[in-house]
Amino acid sequence: MCPSYMVTRDEKHSTRGRAHLLFEMLRGDLVRDRWRSEEVKEALDLCLACKGCKGECPVHVDVATYKAEFLSHYYRRRLRPPAAYGMGLIHWWARLAARAPRLVNALMHGRASAGLLKRLGGIEPRRELPRFALETFRRRFRARARAAGGGDPAAPERPEVLLFVDTFNDFFHPEVAEAAVEVLEAAGWAVRINEDRLCCGRPLYDYGMLDLARRQLRRIVASLSPAIERGVPVVVLEPSCHATFRDELVDMLPRDPDARRLKQLARTLPDLLAERDDLELPRLGGRALLHGHCHRKSVEGIGRERELLERLGLEVEAPATGCCGMAGSFGFERGEKYEVSIACGERVLLPAVRAADPETLIVADGFSCREQIRQQTGRRALHLAQVLALASASSSHAAFCELA
Repeated sequence: MCPSYMVTRDEKHSTRGRAHLLFEMLRGDLVRDRWRSEEVKEALDLCLACKGCKGECPVHVDVATYKAEFLSHYYRRRLRPPAAYGMGLIHWWARLAARAPRLVNALMHGRASAGLLKRLGGIEPRRELPRFALETFRRRFRARARAAGGGDPAAPERPEVLLFVDTFNDFFHPEVAEAAVEVLEAAGWAVRINEDRLCCGRPLYDYGMLDLARRQLRRIVASLSPAIERGVPVVVLEPSCHATFRDELVDMLPRDPDARRLKQLARTLPDLLAERDDLELPRLGGRALLHGHCHRKSVEGIGRERELLERLGLEVEAPATGCCGMAGSFGFERGEKYEVSIACGERVLLPAVRAADPETLIVADGFSCREQIRQQTGRRALHLAQVLALASASSSHAAFCELA
């Protein structure tokens, strides 16, 4: 059921209400302003684009896609709200911030400057802005390669995988991508990364910036074409990026054969590891609370994530958390969206995290999910790659990767 409907109980924020309103808009009888309809915009405004409706609806109604298409028309030749430029263009802002991350972090968290930046960016004052990493993953990966003698640190005779370096695991949480590299190499793969800085464009869809999103997808396909031609698996760590390769990629580039091949080659980390019958995992033990990202749960489920955690010897609890409420940039926006974001999280997820024993691992693969948990509970959630790396470090009594 739609997260915003569950917390507002307003029919216009249900899947049925939104779909019916869109139908009336296209008919033009009751909703006469069509793509400029304020009534339709209001109904779609609290859609978290979680894709839950796509998985639950018998006819796979995808309101998130409808919302993106509507906003694309609604804002044509119009200025968008500040949040669209502040957070929809996060890939480009992050590239600029990486040149002086200490200065940018200081400005984002200074008493006076933080408030000004939030007002300019349409961000809720009660939200904390995520900190940029002092060094990107790409820089760390290349330094590691140089330390290994100038070549790839993995043995060349190993089967190859390409790790898709997304915006959030490059600029904000490089430790997640580092953990994934260590896990993949320990499992016998030679890890490559995309040479170009790429972004799947997921934040752009949330604001209906479809032309720019399409250009981003074309750039991804062109950049990854050598790996696509060789049939190299593409490992995607951020669930929303994987959902883009699964859904939007072929929808927006329907005539591109490489786009269809990339869809087939894209794997989440648990999907790739599940293909290995010979994979032996270390034992970690303990307990874990597993929260699945909406884009993963809505269509594919989180069964493989749970299976991997249980193979580590963990006792896994996976409550029916629904959407975390952050939903990409949704929970960062000021006003009603912030309130809905908190209410969604407080339904199940946040109370479950607070009630968990301090020794229980909180596992969440989504960047926005981990931010919601951190900001509202003070607990630090780990990506599955980090848990696997932690298990290996525990079994070998050696630092497998830095989890700081």
